[in-house]
Amino acid sequence: MKTVVIGLSGGVDSSVAAYLLKEQGYHVIGLFMKNWHDDSVTISNECPWLDDSNDAMLVAEKLEIPFQTIDLSIQYKSRIVDYMFNEYKHGRTPNPDILCNKEIKFDIFLDTAISLGADYIATGHYCRKSSISFGEDNKQIYSLLSGLDKNKDQSYFLCQLSQFQLSKTLFPIGELEKSEVRKIASDIGLVTADKKDSQGLCFIGKVRLPEFLMQKLKPKKGDIIQIPNDFKKYNNILPNFESKALELRFKCKKINYDYDDGIVMGTHQGAHFFTIGQRKGLSVGGTKKPLFVISTDVNKNIVYVGEGKDHPGLLRNVLYVNNDDVHWVRDDLKLFNGDNLEVFARIRYRQTLQKAYIHKFNDGLYVEFLNLQTAITEGQFVAWYIGEELVGSGVIS
Repeated sequence: MKTVVIGLSGGVDSSVAAYLLKEQGYHVIGLFMKNWHDDSVTISNECPWLDDSNDAMLVAEKLEIPFQTIDLSIQYKSRIVDYMFNEYKHGRTPNPDILCNKEIKFDIFLDTAISLGADYIATGHYCRKSSISFGEDNKQIYSLLSGLDKNKDQSYFLCQLSQFQLSKTLFPIGELEKSEVRKIASDIGLVTADKKDSQGLCFIGKVRLPEFLMQKLKPKKGDIIQIPNDFKKYNNILPNFESKALELRFKCKKINYDYDDGIVMGTHQGAHFFTIGQRKGLSVGGTKKPLFVISTDVNKNIVYVGEGKDHPGLLRNVLYVNNDDVHWVRDDLKLFNGDNLEVFARIRYRQTLQKAYIHKFNDGLYVEFLNLQTAITEGQFVAWYIGEELVGSGVIS
């Protein structure tokens, strides 16, 4: 009998995943990860870890499977929280959920499971896995596929997984719709059947982000500058490019704004608390359309905004990924200098997949979308797909 250690989060998805694994004949062990101790920055009754831990324990008792709790708060702080602070400090916007999967769930958690004698780990993610044999030695190549429920597909959050991690992972609910998962939980009487989905930071819950960041980043008053929609740099005529590489390098460059390029609309408490595309938290009115953050300058402590979600400062169709930040789930599909590939890509969770081409040059990888994209943000992840398979990803520079 194969042993599977499942990450029981206290939610309905991992609960049903554990049940399905047991029904399939696996020896299942439930493991709850406690990664955060400070509840002062969490919003009450929104995914408190203690309630989640109790629910996970009740599920394990109901399913009659062994249950353990492990404290990974030290590792979580060093690998996720400290990284978050550093990224925000330098004006980038990290994705802690993707990092948490890469550094905690599918690294430390996987190592812990293997030490317990597990053959596999399992999670309640809405995605699927397949494999093919390759070469004379029948080497297995694993594919990460989007979940059958397109409204809940979570493959994007797993875009940094490796072949080894995929080989050791099971996704029991990837073939199910969310409604089917809740029905199973209700039918077998799981305490999590009607529990709301968790929101917010991975394993922390829904937080007041400014208060969370203020643990390390001090408030600093600065100006909010509105850039007009007809700003002169938006109307520059494109030069003739001698090569595709030069064209892409030109198009992916962000515009650097100056204080005198617009008008002062208000003040803020720190440019590092804002991200591209943000609308809430500006506390500035008096415009026909909402204002959106189009750029931040953390060195001069300036937040630049534009009026309307179609403001030219929000729109671009090319982004760049540094070589060190390119990751291939499918190593066998890796591009080399001069190669290009037609794909579908997304730059945020739940974004509809967008048709694009990826181009590889010596200095890095470029993603060229056929249509303009809104709020391409440094520090976030772009993931690219062939059909329903996620084949690679990278951190946007």
